[in-house]
Amino acid sequence: MASTEGAEPIAKGIVPTMKQSWADLFRWRQRVAITNEYGETATEWQSPEPLQNPVKLLMQLSPKDWLFFVVGFLAWTADAFDFHALSIQTVKLADYYKTSKTNVTTAITLTLLLRSVGAAFFGLAGDKFGRKWPMVVNMFILGLLQIATIYSATFQQFLGVRSLFGLFMGGVYGNAIAMALENCPVNARGLMSGILQQGYSFGYVLAACANLGVGGSTDSWKTVFWIAAGFSIAVGLVRICFPESQQFLAAKRSGKPKVTPAAFFKETRAMLAREWKMCVYCIILMTWFNYYSHTSQDSYTTFLLTQKEFQNAAASRGSILMKTGACVGGCIIGYLSQFVGRRRAMVGAALISAALIPAWILPTGERSLSATGFFMQFFVQGAWGVIPIHLNELSPVAFRSSFPGITYQLGNMISSPSAQIVNAIAESHFLRRANGDRVEAYGPTMGVATAIIAVGIAVTAALGPEKRGSRFETAAPAGADAEVVHKRPQDDIEAASDSTSDRRMGEKDIKADRA
Repeated sequence: MASTEGAEPIAKGIVPTMKQSWADLFRWRQRVAITNEYGETATEWQSPEPLQNPVKLLMQLSPKDWLFFVVGFLAWTADAFDFHALSIQTVKLADYYKTSKTNVTTAITLTLLLRSVGAAFFGLAGDKFGRKWPMVVNMFILGLLQIATIYSATFQQFLGVRSLFGLFMGGVYGNAIAMALENCPVNARGLMSGILQQGYSFGYVLAACANLGVGGSTDSWKTVFWIAAGFSIAVGLVRICFPESQQFLAAKRSGKPKVTPAAFFKETRAMLAREWKMCVYCIILMTWFNYYSHTSQDSYTTFLLTQKEFQNAAASRGSILMKTGACVGGCIIGYLSQFVGRRRAMVGAALISAALIPAWILPTGERSLSATGFFMQFFVQGAWGVIPIHLNELSPVAFRSSFPGITYQLGNMISSPSAQIVNAIAESHFLRRANGDRVEAYGPTMGVATAIIAVGIAVTAALGPEKRGSRFETAAPAGADAEVVHKRPQDDIEAASDSTSDRRMGEKDIKADRA
């Protein structure tokens, strides 16, 4: 940060925080709380650093940093591929199981509903045991569940397997972003956050490419699931070959070599009691964001196949180009958030996406729909590109694996019926195309819902907190602080006494010199 100036303290309480956050949104400099070595906190205005060459930012990462980032990115990409292997093949699965598209999207609802349970379990495991083995177990089981989906003989078996799939899918996100971002230099985090988040969009692109490659026959959905299974297991094997996160190991050594479960859960309870307002805010924000992405993308291929009456190849190409825009937008807007601010980037992207909705759903040709789909997802996933680092910066420092994952997945759980709601409304309302065909109203349903959600995101982000540039690299692992205090409280008392005594002696020397 360049220039600084004293500022009013950061507001406490819900309404004062909302008022202060709204006012700060229109002030270029950021309000930052600075704590010195004695625990004294002062608040000041800080001007953002000018945008840096993104290539130079990328070069700041060491080979080890890149190693952890790439593995986290691949895990998140495989997670998205596994999920979208179903969502882009809704029509095929409805034909295969002789049921409605709305019933097929029940599997999406169940998956999203149960992801929060996996996020809680594997996120806490990642904070306590490290990022490596929880992720390895996650990826192996995801691959096996993809195979189990292929062999589901009845629709009830299919729904049961996808429910179980959701439990393990939920554990990937928190560990992936913690492992990928915790070693990133502070001024590169916005860019790297945007790139990392687009692992989700890249997974969608790969799933759409697989769908395009296997063709439009009903049974071809199984081939896409075989590819997804191989991808997940391969990522798990790759993760075995590389070491535990160095930041996690260093923090654990500096905190306490062994953290007992009692101390870990004691600190977790204390964190929830202290940070419950932040938890609630992040869950609300992630509920909006998950509705945002699932409403605008999960039924997009179905929209092209049914309302626009595209063939499988054309619908797949449109989906690929749409999510290519997401990959580009997430990287660019995530990068810009380092300069313009996390909240301004999210608010601006959400409002622009709302303005693009008519151009997104009204065209009839493949080229025009692909172009507007590209720009629509540029801004939808552009807003999403800020989320990984925004959640990390808002998180209590010792809970960067569990807090982002749990809040993200709880938002996912609340928004889990999004695809099912879109399909249910669209299948019960119809439009008449220019050629006279009566088609299901996917476009208007997606458009109205996305407009409401985009405005909700803009308002929620505008009234919420921001901690851009917060430093969490040296935080001890969860439970370490509680364990130290529990074991030897007298050490802290003695250390504080020595420090106070030394400071008083220094003050006496200064007074003597002045005399």
